Amino acid sequence: MVVGLRTPLCDALRIEVPILSAGMGSVAGPELVAAVSEAGGFGVLGVSGASPERVQERIESTRELTRRPFGVNVIIDEVGWAASEEDRQLVRAEVETAIRARVAAVVLFWGDPAPYVELAHENGVRVLMQVGSVAEAEVAAAAGVDAVIAQGVEAGGHVRGTSSIWDLLPAVITAVAPVPVLASGGIGDSSGVARALALGAQGVSLGTRFVASEESRAHPEYKRRIVESAAKDTVYTEDLYDISWPGAPTRTLRNRTFEEWDAAGRPPSGQRPGEGTAVGVMRPASGQTLEFPRYAGAGSPLIDFEGDLDYPAMWAGESVEVVKDVLPAGEIVRRLAATRDPV
Repeated sequence: MVVGLRTPLCDALRIEVPILSAGMGSVAGPELVAAVSEAGGFGVLGVSGASPERVQERIESTRELTRRPFGVNVIIDEVGWAASEEDRQLVRAEVETAIRARVAAVVLFWGDPAPYVELAHENGVRVLMQVGSVAEAEVAAAAGVDAVIAQGVEAGGHVRGTSSIWDLLPAVITAVAPVPVLASGGIGDSSGVARALALGAQGVSLGTRFVASEESRAHPEYKRRIVESAAKDTVYTEDLYDISWPGAPTRTLRNRTFEEWDAAGRPPSGQRPGEGTAVGVMRPASGQTLEFPRYAGAGSPLIDFEGDLDYPAMWAGESVEVVKDVLPAGEIVRRLAATRDPV
C-alpha cells in the first residue's frame, strides 16, 4: 500500500510534507526549526518561559536562516504552569508576540486556546492546539482552532495524553471532523508516519526524533543516550521534576535521579533525595554561570551544560525505540517522508 504524504494541512501551512518538529523548549532553537522548514516540513520554535523580547529575538534569528513557514510553541496553562498573575501575563505576552510577528502558526498546549484564536486569525496566523483527550479536542475545535494535535501517552516531555496514540487518534479524528488532526507520541520513523496517515491523520508532530538531530541544542550525551535507549528505558512520572506541576506528568529517560527517588518511595517535593543540590552548571552565550539543580525546572541539558549527566532530566518518548542515529534535521525529514506500509 502506498500512503499519500501530501494532505490538506500542507496547503494550509504552505509546506511540502506534513511533518512538524515539536517546540521542545530551548532544544528547538532557530537552527533546528529552520532546517526542518528548509527540508519542506514545519519547524516549531520553543519559547515557553521566555520574555516577549526573547521570543521576538528567536523569531528574527529563525527568519535569518529561512524564509519558509515555521511556528511558535507556547504552554498556555494558567492553573499550574502559570500559577501567578505575573506568569499568566507572560504566557499571554509570549503568544501575542508570536502572533503579531505573523509566524505561520502558533502551536498551543495545555490550556484554553479560545482567547488567542481571533487575534491569530486577524493577523493571518493559524492556531494548532495539542490535546490529550477527545473532550479536550472538542473544546479546541469549538474555539475555532485550525488543527488539533492528538498526543498519546507514548510522548516525551510534558504528557497530556493518557492513552496510546493509536487509540486516541481515530477517536479524535471522528470527534472533531472536519478539523485536521495530527498525531504525536511514539512516532519516530517512516513506518509510524505511514500508520498515522493511514488512520486519517493529516500530519505528525515529532519531538524525540528531532532531539537526536545535528541542529538541536541538546547536549551531545543527551543525543547519544536517546540513540542507545529503548522504549523500556523511558519513565512516566507525575511528581519528580520541578518543571512539572500537579496533574502534569512527564516522560524522560531513566537516570540516577529517577532511580534514587524511586528507591526512596517516590517522596514529594521537599523530601526527595539530594533536594537542593546542583548537578552542574549552564554557561550560556550571555557569559553567565547558572547552577543546574538536581530536580531542575530548567529542562534538559543543552550544549552549554557542564556537570554530571547521570542526573538531569532528559525528555524522551517511547519513539527512542526506533531512533538509532543522530542526523541532520533535513535528512530526518526526508527519511520520515519516505513512507512505507504501516506495521
